[in-house]
Amino acid sequence: MLQTIQTNLHRYFNRGHERSLKTKKNIVKSILLKGGSVAVSLTLIPLTIHYINPTQYGIWLTLSSIITWAGLFDMGLGNGLKNKLTTMITLGDVSGARSYISSTYALLFIIALLMFLVFYFVNPFIDWRTVLNAKGSSGAELSRVVLIVFGCFCFQFVVQLINNVLTANQVPAKVALISLIGQICSLAAILILTNVKQGTLTDLVIVIAGIPLVVLILGSIWFYRGEYKHIAPGFKYVNFKYARQLLAVGSAFFIIQINALVLYETDNIVITQLFGPKEVTTFNVAYKLFSIILMFFVIVITPFWSAFTEAYTKNDYEWIRNAVNKINKLWLVLSFCSVLLLIVSPWLYKAWLGKSITMPITLSIAMCLYTITIIWQAIHVQLLNGIGKIKLQVYLGIIGSIVNIPLSIFLGPLLGIAGVTLSNIILFVIMGITFSIQTNKIINRTAIGIFNA
Repeated sequence: MLQTIQTNLHRYFNRGHERSLKTKKNIVKSILLKGGSVAVSLTLIPLTIHYINPTQYGIWLTLSSIITWAGLFDMGLGNGLKNKLTTMITLGDVSGARSYISSTYALLFIIALLMFLVFYFVNPFIDWRTVLNAKGSSGAELSRVVLIVFGCFCFQFVVQLINNVLTANQVPAKVALISLIGQICSLAAILILTNVKQGTLTDLVIVIAGIPLVVLILGSIWFYRGEYKHIAPGFKYVNFKYARQLLAVGSAFFIIQINALVLYETDNIVITQLFGPKEVTTFNVAYKLFSIILMFFVIVITPFWSAFTEAYTKNDYEWIRNAVNKINKLWLVLSFCSVLLLIVSPWLYKAWLGKSITMPITLSIAMCLYTITIIWQAIHVQLLNGIGKIKLQVYLGIIGSIVNIPLSIFLGPLLGIAGVTLSNIILFVIMGITFSIQTNKIINRTAIGIFNA
């Protein structure tokens, strides 16, 4: 029996298309690493809430959502680099790859520096107590906390390009490794602080925002001095001609990123305004539980972006068709798992958080549907992003981002927190139907007009 299992595993990981084998191995490695990340993340939530309190934790979650909007200023360069770099690697153009990487680092450094300088002078004039609906907090402390978070973000804005480089080389498991190490270090720091001093929001953001940044910097140095030394960035390889090309490719991704942030990151802001910061914690606890399934899907789908780019460059439509069919089967399995998780969620919440959080069943149901619908539309988005057919996604995303906030504000008072999530679900269903049609047309080579742009 054991021999049979070993034989089948050996066959699974050593037979088939080279592109498929590389994808399989990275998926398995990522599952193990992301599994550790999930465990650390779930452990960190109750520890963090205990270290400060649910209201302050809600402030942190809302603040992190707002700061994430600054990520728009990369102008889509990260995703543009991912596609260009994969193409360069596929064609064997090492010199071109190095110039693209170096030019992107240089451009993002300039953008990050300008962002921080502008924010440094504007920050004192922003009333963060009103923005975060945190009237009982100190305005001076909130201003200091925001500046720290934004400073960490600006650094991360640049150094996180290593993640795009690793993904373009179809080794996303290494991205997961960097993330896991950062989370473990943050967890260790919180454990130490809990036993050393009284919890403060300032200490929390330094740990959660600062430590992963340090790990990311060290990881970049490790990879660029080792395995990826041949494409390591350098001043002499900077060529702003490449930067202009990346801006041309990344402009559409830039618009998509704006749309995605409106869809994914405004929920915390809407909830804190409608129901208060404490309910942001409730919302995110439910999201964290169901994100276990979502994270598993992300692990599986991540290697396919660059794999789709490579296959499309080589006109290997048969491989693309088979890959999409297999991912769709996985979606059915994960949808069933989401329903099972919904059924057992009341017991899991109680075992996980005790009585510190009361979870409405309507929110859990909404999160289950959210997980199922976001995965479905993401299957097609991954292919479309990888092959650069994203104009339809841009247009539909603009419409969705315009509708999302008003719809959330309308449904929130009617259905509570679950109403905010329902707004996302409705939009994901519409997008999923549209993108699945486009995907089928592209695979069958019948796509014309907007479906092929």
